[in-house]
Amino acid sequence: MSDVTRILEEVKRGDQRAADELLAAVYDELRRLAASKLARERPGQTLQATALVHEAYLRLVGDQDATWENRGHFFAAAAEAMRRILVEAARRKARLKHGGGRRRYELDEADYAVQPDSIDLVALDEALDKLAKEDRVKADLVQLRYFAGLTVVQAGEVLGISRATADRYWNFARAWLYHEISKGDER
Repeated sequence: MSDVTRILEEVKRGDQRAADELLAAVYDELRRLAASKLARERPGQTLQATALVHEAYLRLVGDQDATWENRGHFFAAAAEAMRRILVEAARRKARLKHGGGRRRYELDEADYAVQPDSIDLVALDEALDKLAKEDRVKADLVQLRYFAGLTVVQAGEVLGISRATADRYWNFARAWLYHEISKGDER
């Protein structure tokens, strides 16, 4: 039994000291995960990796009904929490009273005609919800890959599917999401 799994068992039993120990045990890995997620965000993102980790951790540990079966399950829950936080931030930023579709440019950027765009998290979230209604496993695979930073092999292990199946599901889900998000762009 790994240290994280042991600590998760203690957290389930309500040991507050174990909750503190859990943060120390997983902090660096969650921080790397958060930094990689934020690196994919559009320019001008104000959320910091440390804040994302802390918010996700508070949501995970604050949920009294949460029970994690193992380390992979915990990181899947962390990925879901980070996804929700990033989507909430994207929606908040997109609200009309916050400037809606306007984009802030630094003076140094003003000379560039085109700015590269990252993925639209709100559109991804909506498309991922649609995919989950059609095929929960494929949606979970995408979530583990994109939001938890797991490889196809690691995500397949968490989901209990073979590497070949994980590869097929990943290829299908990417194409499906691309099509779904592109459809939304045309409107």
